[in-house]
Amino acid sequence: MKHTVKTRHTFKTTAPKKIVVFGATGDVGREVVTEAIMRGHQVTAIARNTDRLASLPETVTRRQVDILESPDLVAGIMAEHDIAISAVRPVSGQEHLLATMTECLLTAARQTGTPIYITGGAATLKLADGSGHTVLSAPDFLPDAVRPIAQACATQDALFDQYDDVQWTCLCPPAMLFAGDKTRQYVRGTDTLIPDHDGMARISYADFAVAMVDILEAGDKPQRRLTVGYQNAAAAA
Repeated sequence: MKHTVKTRHTFKTTAPKKIVVFGATGDVGREVVTEAIMRGHQVTAIARNTDRLASLPETVTRRQVDILESPDLVAGIMAEHDIAISAVRPVSGQEHLLATMTECLLTAARQTGTPIYITGGAATLKLADGSGHTVLSAPDFLPDAVRPIAQACATQDALFDQYDDVQWTCLCPPAMLFAGDKTRQYVRGTDTLIPDHDGMARISYADFAVAMVDILEAGDKPQRRLTVGYQNAAAAA
């Protein structure tokens, strides 16, 4: 198991980008919008409910769009931006729509040539115990309540290999995402959960957003699956 060195983000001079964030009012989306704005990027926030967009920073451009009902509009909006980010998550009971929404966004990225950074799920990440099991396949690892979204994330992940002509990057959160502080410290990996001091893989929504914006600003080679998490947080504190 190999992870990159622990990262502490320091702001660097990068050319501001026009970024569109789909799913901008969710837990991840709001943090990504806030972080990108903080770094000087021009951000357009996309959501189905304009009322929820009101809570975003004033400098954000707001657009009400239903991804599934308006695929041509999605492509048109994406074409106006340098980078697209997907933070979409369906409501409980409609988890199967995750793959459909992701497919719509990947198709728009294909049509427009826009690099897209997609929030994945932990389902396909391997456990750090060397068993070879993933989060989804490991016996008794997942509570029944979250299995539907985990299965949806696995279906989402399977889509990427069908889009080898798209500049996609998938950032998978660890097993636990939570509302917490922004430390700007995290470890980046690829296909395996990154355990913290107590064996739990975790990161705050805020630091997940930091990692997402770090990755898009770096502009590394696309068509990669990545993950992030805290490691030895207790010792670091």
